Amino acid sequence: MNLQSTHLSNEKVSLRPLASIDFDSLYAVANDPLIWEQHPNPDRYKRDVFQNYFKGAVESGGAFIILNQHEQVIGSTRFYDYDPAKSEIKIGYTFFARSCWGQDFNGSSKLLMLSYAFEFVDRVLFHVGASNIRSQKAMEKLGAIKIGEEEVAYYGEATRLNFVYQIDSSFQR
Repeated sequence: MNLQSTHLSNEKVSLRPLASIDFDSLYAVANDPLIWEQHPNPDRYKRDVFQNYFKGAVESGGAFIILNQHEQVIGSTRFYDYDPAKSEIKIGYTFFARSCWGQDFNGSSKLLMLSYAFEFVDRVLFHVGASNIRSQKAMEKLGAIKIGEEEVAYYGEATRLNFVYQIDSSFQR
């Protein structure tokens, strides 16, 4: 499975590999404090904190920039922790411009990623911050099942409690 060599798209969104040159356009979306208020690190709207997040995204080799049907940057997401021996991968670090909330951009993006991932793995996991009620509801709406809790150390950030959600390859939507 190549985490970032592919371009994924449907009628709603397009996901292309994140590149260093995308910082300014992505930060223009990310500098909204309300996007991050429930996330494990609520300070990601600050430029220096977001620079660390962005650096981790680029270095991960699995991050995507999300564009709407008009080719406008609306967010980011990524594949990470691919484990062929366990036949699993994680999807996360996802955020969207507030103007996209409630319009199924998240679901459309996740379905593209799930479809691609299930060509290679049997299950997909998601880490969701324990205080991120909005993302927990989005996971449940997608059909993910909460399977546990786990402390997660984000790139260059403090360890925080996350809920672990799972979708397996028998997933139907």
